[in-house]
Amino acid sequence: MNYSIFAPTQSDSRKYLRMAVAAFFFVQGLSFAAWASRIPDIKNMLHLTEGGLGTVLLALPIGLMASLPISGWMVTHYGSKKMVLIGAILYATTLVFIGFASRTEHLVIALFAFGLWGNLTNIAINTQAVAVEQIYRKSIMASFHGLWSLAGFISAMIGSVFISASISPKIHFSAIAIIAFAVIFTAYKHTMADSDKSQDDAQPMFVKPDRDLLTLGLIGFCAMVCEGAMFDWSGVYFQEAVKVPAAMTTLGYVSFMGTMTGGRFAGDWLANRIGRKKMLQASGILMGSGLLISVLFPYLITATFGFLLVGFGVSSVVPLVYSAAGRSTTMSAGMALAAVSSISFIGFLIGPPLIGIVAQFADLRWSFAIVGLLASMTAILSSKAKLIQ
Repeated sequence: MNYSIFAPTQSDSRKYLRMAVAAFFFVQGLSFAAWASRIPDIKNMLHLTEGGLGTVLLALPIGLMASLPISGWMVTHYGSKKMVLIGAILYATTLVFIGFASRTEHLVIALFAFGLWGNLTNIAINTQAVAVEQIYRKSIMASFHGLWSLAGFISAMIGSVFISASISPKIHFSAIAIIAFAVIFTAYKHTMADSDKSQDDAQPMFVKPDRDLLTLGLIGFCAMVCEGAMFDWSGVYFQEAVKVPAAMTTLGYVSFMGTMTGGRFAGDWLANRIGRKKMLQASGILMGSGLLISVLFPYLITATFGFLLVGFGVSSVVPLVYSAAGRSTTMSAGMALAAVSSISFIGFLIGPPLIGIVAQFADLRWSFAIVGLLASMTAILSSKAKLIQ
């Protein structure tokens, strides 16, 4: 079974196809980072405690996980072109509702929907990206994910401007949504057309992934345990283990995010030169060694260097895993991506609480050592992944 389920039109060159898919990744990153940049303001406006905020924030990953079983089926059944349009519109619209949430229960509902539509868009646009990558006949997936990260940086800076000008989240999110709608409706006409075959295939909603897809999912799981831990705990690690001044607690996070973003733009070039399997093996080694350096030598320069290595190691794992999933011969690209994404994202959810639990009974450095061990498993599992060439 050929994983390509698309039929590009003659009027759309591969350049426009790639730009259109990249635009949707950019919209997702722009929208998500807008919300993330205003979390402290929304917390204060709704008078939430730290514990209350933590509970409210669970609504987003719960919505994401709730959509995982059906997103792949919807993309396969209705087509990724249609689903990426619907998902992206709903995602940007829900961002506006988050800004207008005046009560805690309204915010919970909006965040649940934000996670729901975000994952639908994610599966649809990655399915599109897999198809465009097949046309190019080389690795380009990491650059798409790099645009998501770049959009996040840009959106965070925009958020800083709105915050410094004391502009409310409702106006901020509405402005981002207008930008998103403009990009969506401009780029949509250039996205990849689904073949009739992809929408006519009768596929069950729930399909058990085969061993090859499970292996890919475990690779993504190990990397996303590391990614989730770095997102939520890098600042705490620099504060408590590295013991830096308060003004420098974000150094670890900035270092990690910087090389993760840059690594995604360089990742395709490297993968095409040394091969995807070797790239994933190198990524596992970089993640494991970076965390090991940070744990053994918890000092400013060494810990920062370690976090730089971790960011570069994490950068290409998920894009390469998603690309490999799209080449499955046993499932449609949408269903395969949903299966691998489901397993991988569990790691993203488990990483932060795992750090906290281990730190409670042992030490924060022990927590990071365990995450480093899991991250290094990426190298071992990659050697066993048949879909990675």
